[in-house]
Amino acid sequence: MKRSGLALLFVIAVSLVASLALSLGRDQANNKEPMSLDNARRLIAEQQQLDTITKATWKQLLSKQQYDILWRSKTERAFTGELLENHGKGVYVTAGCRLPVFHSSHKFKSGTGWPSFWEALNKDNVILKDDWFLGYKRTEILSSCGEHLGHVFDDGPAPTGLRYCINSVALSFVPESSGPVPHTPEK
Repeated sequence: MKRSGLALLFVIAVSLVASLALSLGRDQANNKEPMSLDNARRLIAEQQQLDTITKATWKQLLSKQQYDILWRSKTERAFTGELLENHGKGVYVTAGCRLPVFHSSHKFKSGTGWPSFWEALNKDNVILKDDWFLGYKRTEILSSCGEHLGHVFDDGPAPTGLRYCINSVALSFVPESSGPVPHTPEK
């Protein structure tokens, strides 16, 4: 093989390795060794230092679908989520960090295929961020610990006119009758 052919193969190989490293780096953004699951669960229960829980640890704590939605900003298929038809009274918490984000009294049937709310329960636990991923502006909803929950639109009912369109898998439901909100993610 000629020198130029070998050089081209070398460049392709280096590009593939760099691409793989970038992909892995994106998936494990904080690039630290996983902490113990017991330590992570303790931090979640105490609602302390949630930003120190690594992506590798979240991957162990959550189901694959939960991880993909919460930490890789994926979306579940419409009309497939368990909480879509949930009509119980209580609080919706994020599936990982267990932050209270919505109340059942703010839920409404939007017909979109995802649980929808017209107001956030605790605005300190919700961050709104511009999202241009599809080529046009949407508003992404993140929990204050960084979990992707869904998007908010301005076609909701009164009194806010907002529709917080949330991935069912991104939430856990805590019924009113169950007492205080538990802080341990369930796989």
